[in-house]
Amino acid sequence: MDIEGILKEMTLEQKASYVSGHDMWTTEKFDNPAVPYLFVSDGPHGLRKQETNPNDQSEIYDSIDAVCFPTACATAASFDKQLMYDMGVALGKECQATNVSTLLGPAVNIKRSPLCGRNFEYVSEDPYVSGEMAAAYINGVQSQNVGTSIKHFAANSQETERMYADSIVDERTLREIYLTAFEIAVKKSQPWTFMASYNRINGEYSSENKWLLKDLLRDEWGYEGLVMSDWGAVSDRIKGIAAGLDLEMPGSHGVNDKMIVEAVKSGKLSEEDLDTAVTNILKLAEKFLDHRQEEVFDRDKDHDMAVRIEEECIVLLKNEGVLPFNKDEKIAMIGGFAKTPRFQGGGSSHINAHEITGAADVASDYSEFITYSEGFPADGDEIDEAKFEAALKAANEADKILVFAGLPDSFESEGYDRDHMKMPESQNELIKRLAATGKKVVVVLHNGSPVEMPWVDDVAGIVEAYLGGEGVGRAVMNIIYGKVNPSGKLAESFPIKLEHNPSYLNFPVARHKVVYGEGVFVGYRYYDTKQMDVLFPFGYGLSYTTFDYSNLKVVPEGGSDKIDINSGATVYVDVTNTGSVKGKEIVQLYISDKTAATNRPIHELKGFEKVELEPGETKTVSFVLDKRSFAWYSTELSDWYAANGEYIIEIGKSSRDIVLIERVELTGSFQLPPVIDQDVQLGELLDYEKTAEYTKKRFTGAATAFAGADEEEMDEMTKAVLKYMPLRTLRSFGDMNNEQIEEILNELRKLM
Repeated sequence: MDIEGILKEMTLEQKASYVSGHDMWTTEKFDNPAVPYLFVSDGPHGLRKQETNPNDQSEIYDSIDAVCFPTACATAASFDKQLMYDMGVALGKECQATNVSTLLGPAVNIKRSPLCGRNFEYVSEDPYVSGEMAAAYINGVQSQNVGTSIKHFAANSQETERMYADSIVDERTLREIYLTAFEIAVKKSQPWTFMASYNRINGEYSSENKWLLKDLLRDEWGYEGLVMSDWGAVSDRIKGIAAGLDLEMPGSHGVNDKMIVEAVKSGKLSEEDLDTAVTNILKLAEKFLDHRQEEVFDRDKDHDMAVRIEEECIVLLKNEGVLPFNKDEKIAMIGGFAKTPRFQGGGSSHINAHEITGAADVASDYSEFITYSEGFPADGDEIDEAKFEAALKAANEADKILVFAGLPDSFESEGYDRDHMKMPESQNELIKRLAATGKKVVVVLHNGSPVEMPWVDDVAGIVEAYLGGEGVGRAVMNIIYGKVNPSGKLAESFPIKLEHNPSYLNFPVARHKVVYGEGVFVGYRYYDTKQMDVLFPFGYGLSYTTFDYSNLKVVPEGGSDKIDINSGATVYVDVTNTGSVKGKEIVQLYISDKTAATNRPIHELKGFEKVELEPGETKTVSFVLDKRSFAWYSTELSDWYAANGEYIIEIGKSSRDIVLIERVELTGSFQLPPVIDQDVQLGELLDYEKTAEYTKKRFTGAATAFAGADEEEMDEMTKAVLKYMPLRTLRSFGDMNNEQIEEILNELRKLM
């Protein structure tokens, strides 16, 4: 495609039209010059291509027959980057087969609160997990010459007032928590497109935020692709183009096109900025159209793949010797979700699933001794005593009870947030009554985010299936009967109750503002630092086998016994399957900063790997650590910073089950300098290496005079007062004048 030639031939009116969508799903096209359209489609866990009535929002659930893979809440629990890549490859092939240029996903907004209605579509509460898993998925899709659109950029972690709310978040929190996943994706996978979110960030809409879309995304991170709006997210189109928003989706029926033309003619918008937007869209078209490939959308094959993926995602949360089941046991299968599984969330990502498999549909493949009773519906919260009695009768005639429960569609969806973490009362009540029978009860959960479990101590087993795609029933039964060993682990913390969540006092919106008051203490960063009990911790999941860890080694680059911040280190740990069946273990590496350079979480995840082991087999897992593994974002420096000093490398089975540690020393960095002005504190000057000696000599006498005693004789209060005493107070307490203080400041500045 001759992009420069096309751009020269386009009229101003054509350029203005081209940066707006033609309809809900396609870009504009022209005959002269010849510019073909592109079709984009909702994802991320399947192809929601709306071919008929593309402009009719009421037809959102009327899309092509496609395969629904497990949603992000499930695939995140796999902690398997290769799995995400493979899933991306399959989706890329489906897009090629159906002429879709760009799949709208993945979604990597942080799970700040369990209540966000769209959590099922988001990856994790942890930005490192979100970024690594997203990058693998993006690389898979784009290996098939199909684009992705990572979303929603940025700080969009609730549905309430999502098109208007203002996210009030400090830069350190923004950088460390809410931008990191996007940054990882840019640097490891270069998504073809970025989707700007609806919300404002500190007063400015994301779609017209120059710092976000140009300064950070392009200039700092090196992003090379196209930036589009979320659907209907454009407020000021002229400001948006100047800020780096290339494509508005959908179009505005010509309203904004006319405004663009007028703005260029009046000089309010430079034609150069408009040309940049047009060029970025043409580059996207070139990437797709010049690399079209023949593919067949094999729905049956991809359905089988969806089953295999879900098997890797299921998390075994509790198992008191009840699982796996034996085929000769009498099982009472109870709950409407067994026949009608909730396998995906509501809203724009809703897939018209090719083949939905419920556990009850395939029960006979596993045992002839399974009976089904509804007990409670999958789509409501009605207590039907007749159904309860039928379920209890079936339970009393069985050896074990298998309950399929979870959240109905109405409880969580795009567009609104939950107001509690509870499951339907009908489900909780029946589970309570079933547990009271004395039989062993296993609960299988279909939900997109954490739920409270008032019966957690009363049941023998809990299986978290999440929203596991169209093949979830088959995958769950393979786990229940031991055909597959569970290997998923939670990519989010399950608090005991909602009030424990760190965002509780600031979620979702107050007077159109979302205050991110918890700062960097999100999820396990908060719970672990507070040593607060949780229902199930981040990174937690059981297996039908056992694993031992040993031989932790931290090897700094260059052969030193200390880690140089500029060269990093490699960490090695051996993992052994000490059980009797083959299994997979997710090895997690956390780093704890002991330098006290700033207020940080007790530890943060900086590496994870999934490893498969035969019984008795040992494998060595390795992790590469660099500066960012140790760093936090300093707003003073406007850069990432890690202090010299002690850190602890932790290897864990979860964030609460740390099995091996190694203390290391970091070198090659520098001290954060104090600000040298009249407000600098004496303690700051004594702590800073370059000013410590001068300060001690210069002020020892003054401090002694102030305290009326030598340092060793001072009480703790006096020592503290001196430590936090600003230099300016020596006018009052040190008998110094302004000239003397300025002389001291000049001497200090020379030492910096």
